[in-house]
Amino acid sequence: MALRLVQVNFKARDDQALGRFWAEALGWGLSSEGPGVTNVEPVAFTYPDPIAVCVDVVTVPDPETVKYRVHLDLATTSAAHQAELVARLKDLGATPADVGQGDVPWTVLADPEGNVFCVLEPREIYRDTGPIAAVVVDCADPRAMARFWGEAMDWTLHEVTDDHAVLRSAKGVGPYLEFLRTPVKTVWTRVHLDLRPYSGDDQGAEVARLEALGATGADVGQGDVSWTCLADPEGNEFCVLTPG
Repeated sequence: MALRLVQVNFKARDDQALGRFWAEALGWGLSSEGPGVTNVEPVAFTYPDPIAVCVDVVTVPDPETVKYRVHLDLATTSAAHQAELVARLKDLGATPADVGQGDVPWTVLADPEGNVFCVLEPREIYRDTGPIAAVVVDCADPRAMARFWGEAMDWTLHEVTDDHAVLRSAKGVGPYLEFLRTPVKTVWTRVHLDLRPYSGDDQGAEVARLEALGATGADVGQGDVSWTCLADPEGNEFCVLTPG
């Protein structure tokens, strides 16, 4: 049994508008699985595939404006590419964001609904990730998160210190999942991770396995749905989807 990180889920006031922003930002295509949901994924992509972690944008009533625990880091290939990408993102509606980063080589922006993300300077480690270099999760204890998420998913743990933990698909493709030691607050999370069991695996058994690792049930107002909402040991909400 195993789970894969397949998508990052954004809550939004307007899923179509925010979906268009992220499709343009990443150079990806748009689709929809139903009203109020916009799917952003690479063109000609066969879902799911570890070469990409997709973005799902879901409309909810009046999502709060808070500092989110999850954000995206975007990759660049050169200083010129970084500058061009930042300028293009601003033209699409992104705005500069100050999260206390100080004088750093990356650029912090917010999308049109206030979701903070970073445009990184060129880094060799991210040269083959695609447009998303990493999905970054704020946490209090990276070592504890490495233990939980390393067991929860079939991804490989690349590095763990007191300050950060880094995982990537065992196939060595796609973005990294990084846990960064940061002062965190207990808030409703507008951005969360979606995990999917492999075809033929049992969703209920996977949920039970995660609970044995320290996950707890989470009620985010989801109602009667096919997926199961959980929270990791630090309260980060995530969903276990049906196998596929």
